[in-house]
Amino acid sequence: MGLDVRLVAEQPAIATEAARPERGALHIVAGAMRSNRKALVGGVILAAFVVIAVIPGLLAPYDPHAQIFEQTLGPSREHLLGTTGNGQDIFSQLIWGTRESLAIAVVAGLMATVLALLVGVSAAYLGGLSDHLLSLLTDVFLVIPTLPLMIVVAAYARSGGLAVLIAVIVITGWSYGARQLRSQALSLRNRDFLDAARMRGERTVYVIAFEILPTMTSLIVANFLGAALYAVLAAAGLQFIGLGNPSDMSWGTMLFWAQNNGALNAGSPLWAVVPGLCIAMLGAAFALLNYAFDEITNPALRPKPRRAIEPSSRSSKFAT
Repeated sequence: MGLDVRLVAEQPAIATEAARPERGALHIVAGAMRSNRKALVGGVILAAFVVIAVIPGLLAPYDPHAQIFEQTLGPSREHLLGTTGNGQDIFSQLIWGTRESLAIAVVAGLMATVLALLVGVSAAYLGGLSDHLLSLLTDVFLVIPTLPLMIVVAAYARSGGLAVLIAVIVITGWSYGARQLRSQALSLRNRDFLDAARMRGERTVYVIAFEILPTMTSLIVANFLGAALYAVLAAAGLQFIGLGNPSDMSWGTMLFWAQNNGALNAGSPLWAVVPGLCIAMLGAAFALLNYAFDEITNPALRPKPRRAIEPSSRSSKFAT
């Protein structure tokens, strides 16, 4: 009798679950963002920086390069963060600096991810001598000290501007992702769907692009987020020590000029503190977004909702 009651009670729930449409990828991503507070915070922060980078002219009250104000003014209604030692509005510089700092992160992150894909996935799929050579190249860049290499290359090609800065970040930031992608591609190399594609006579480029890469989407996104985080910190560090173009408007160059003018001792601490906080917040946004993709790819990390005890199960226990 208790078993019959339980089956009758579960039938509507089973029917409802069966009638529920299958959720798409966007719904899964949105659900993961809502269920993970850290990922939601990271998405909100990144979205805010994107909006600022798209419309800096509408948000900044003054020309960031204009040296028309009194030097080292404190925060006021006219200058929310004060002025620099050169008579420039700090808030306007901060707004306009968002565009270049975010552009460096996105462009360098994308280029490093693409390079890691080309090397890592090709090495795993081709195998043999190609795998050995590409893996050796990856290992060489993994063991080279990153910071000295970045400083040497950036100092040697200092006149190249933003393009050289991005190139230095890409050269020093692709190898770790290539190692991860190669390991994942090796686990897929002998799967049945790849054997079927080879039997159909598909070309190597087609197999890699349309058979292997779609199954590695989550890892590719995670590598991009990691590369973008690395680009934010590396670009700010190189610009801070003067290896970028000082005339560019970014958070790193703001720190460079603040340090050169002794902002902390000259009564303009916000000139140095606020760009540093923005760099930290942008880096935290990229780092926190990894939680959402971890939940999508790893069910063990997804929060498990608490299930209430059904009345039918209670009645069955008392019946027993």
